[in-house]
Parts: sequence; C-alpha cells; structure tokens
Amino acid sequence: MTSTPEPPATSATTNDVPAFGWSGYAERVNGRFAMVGFAAVLLVEAISGDTFLRWAGFVG
Repeated sequence: MTSTPEPPATSATTNDVPAFGWSGYAERVNGRFAMVGFAAVLLVEAISGDTFLRWAGFVG
C-alpha cells in the first residue's frame, strides 16, 4: 500500500506557502502589520490631540 504525500499547508486567503525571507507570503504579512501600525499611530494622534513625533518625544 502506497501513501500519497500531503500538499504543503497554505493560508486560508492565498495559495502562497508560509515561508521565511523574501516570499510573497512574508511580504503580505509584513504589509498587514504595517497597516495596523499606521492605524495605531493615527489613533494615538486622535486620542492625544498631538502629533506622533511630539507625543513620542522626537520634537521639542
């Protein structure tokens, strides 16, 4: 009796195989984290009423 190998696991939203390095999957995940970070900066600015750079102490 021979068994057939299972295909590699893929994401629910794409056919890209999760991998490290310069892969399409890694770039997609990185882009999503960047969007979340940008939204967090906008939220900090909206709540504090000040710019992010001033809030973080980069601008006097």
